[in-house]
Amino acid sequence: MNDGKTFGYEDQLPRVPLPTLEESCARFLEWCAPLLTESELSATEAAVEGFLAPDSPARGLHAELEEFNSQSGVRSWLDKFWPTRYLGRRDRIALNANFFFLFRDVAETQEQRAAALISAAVAYKVRLDAEQIPPVVLRGEPQSMVQNKFLFSATRIPHVQQDTARTSFPSTARHVVVFFRGNAFRMDVFGQDGVPHDLGDLAGGLQAIMKADRAEFSAGPFTTKARAEWARSREALLVDNAEALETIETALFCVALEDFAPADTLAACDQLLHGDSANRWFDKAVTFIVFADGRAGINVEHCELDGTTILAFTDALLSTPADEHLRVSGATSQGLPATEPIEFVLTDELREDSLAAAASFAQYGADTATVTLSFEDFGKQRAKELRISPDAFVQMAYQLAHQRSKGLQGATYESIGTRQFQNGRTEAMRVVTPQAVQFVSTMEDPAASRATRRAALRAAADKHVQRAKECQVGAAPEQHLWELQLIQKRRGGTEPLALYDTPGWTIMRDDYLSTSSAPSEHIQYFGFGSTSPKCIGVAYVLLPDRFNLYLSTPRPVAEEMHTFAARLGEAIHELQDLLATDD
Repeated sequence: MNDGKTFGYEDQLPRVPLPTLEESCARFLEWCAPLLTESELSATEAAVEGFLAPDSPARGLHAELEEFNSQSGVRSWLDKFWPTRYLGRRDRIALNANFFFLFRDVAETQEQRAAALISAAVAYKVRLDAEQIPPVVLRGEPQSMVQNKFLFSATRIPHVQQDTARTSFPSTARHVVVFFRGNAFRMDVFGQDGVPHDLGDLAGGLQAIMKADRAEFSAGPFTTKARAEWARSREALLVDNAEALETIETALFCVALEDFAPADTLAACDQLLHGDSANRWFDKAVTFIVFADGRAGINVEHCELDGTTILAFTDALLSTPADEHLRVSGATSQGLPATEPIEFVLTDELREDSLAAAASFAQYGADTATVTLSFEDFGKQRAKELRISPDAFVQMAYQLAHQRSKGLQGATYESIGTRQFQNGRTEAMRVVTPQAVQFVSTMEDPAASRATRRAALRAAADKHVQRAKECQVGAAPEQHLWELQLIQKRRGGTEPLALYDTPGWTIMRDDYLSTSSAPSEHIQYFGFGSTSPKCIGVAYVLLPDRFNLYLSTPRPVAEEMHTFAARLGEAIHELQDLLATDD
């Protein structure tokens, strides 16, 4: 029974099922087999046999996980996995982990667009604090809303070994941080009596900020560093800048105003993904970015927020008229909001550190190749007309395009949502199945008839849908086996577990394609960086009447990415034609 409140279903949601060792190992072998040679599979099978032996250390690790899962207050056996996975990574999160959405265009000036986004987000916060955001229900299943607690006043804090997430819910902060030309400003969005400022007040405050002189330096570039390095820089910053850091870390969210208009859509996406580090604080959970021409988007720190939560958040912001946001929040005109510069006192060493970090990140961004693709003749509706799962269709198109561009089918990751469980986030799905391999092989066989090709495509699509459904209910091996490995590391164990050195484990997880979707009519593009030196990040927006993609990869393999993009376009049209006509 739900009381209508935002978090009313949380205690009633089912728990993520914990697989047995036997179940995960059987699925692991099934998932990795299509990527392996016979000898690689034999070596992997031998290691799995040892992993499942009665005296295997894996038995003790799994027992420890079962004990943790049974403890009072634990909502999921993954409750330690997620912090380790996201907060434990030691590389830079800017471009490597943060993701972005490019919002649909509207006819507003920069300060109008920024003020509207701020006002809408404040209205969302007011409703969230009162638990008036309706809980999401998908296909009759309530979804966990816990991630909404990490939208406001949430900041990732760097540490040498593992980061932490600083979160306050409900937040009592009244301010946001606005960046412009490397200057950081505190701007109050609530008046002294706790009533939100209206659009005119906010626009006036932003205009005042944009008249500020350009700063000589910025602390923003520190947030682009590898995490242990940033942790050491932050310790040095705290000596003279504790108040400045406190202001940024407790802010409801950040707003980055740019003094230029992107040349095109790709340039806008690239700026949302990385941009000028002097004008960002990549550790902040939510940063709205607004360009000089009014185009806008969001950059999101990933440790506590997934795309599904941000989609619901931005849909609420962008689908509701401004007057309604103002009514909901009770915003009134109170004059210009209080603003003040956030000043950092940097030693010569810290100045050099900031400049070096900015230069390093600028080069890192330049070393990342990206491209946008848009197909107006394909979307969910067209897939339904062709009687095929839209996601299965595009995933098989990716497989065919990859084979034709790189000469192989490589490991492919797809993120699958599992928010119907307590503390649910995502499950890791591996796309390459025996049926997908057979489909690609059939498509590349000149002797195969259209009927044979069509049957292979439908078989691969059916298997894809089946596996996706299994992942949705937690019947997947990778995160379970990974968590057992992490338990051993947390306890300082050194006894080798051969499974984690097998070809199956290493090859299955060495992505050639890392894919994720964000379906919303309110965004144009979704994007993230690639996950390895050879990987293509494939972020896609699949809507009823269109299909937009943002691809990213390290520049040394840019040519292969552009070839993949070309082959993908061909595959989209070829597979539609294949399904549209009967022999």
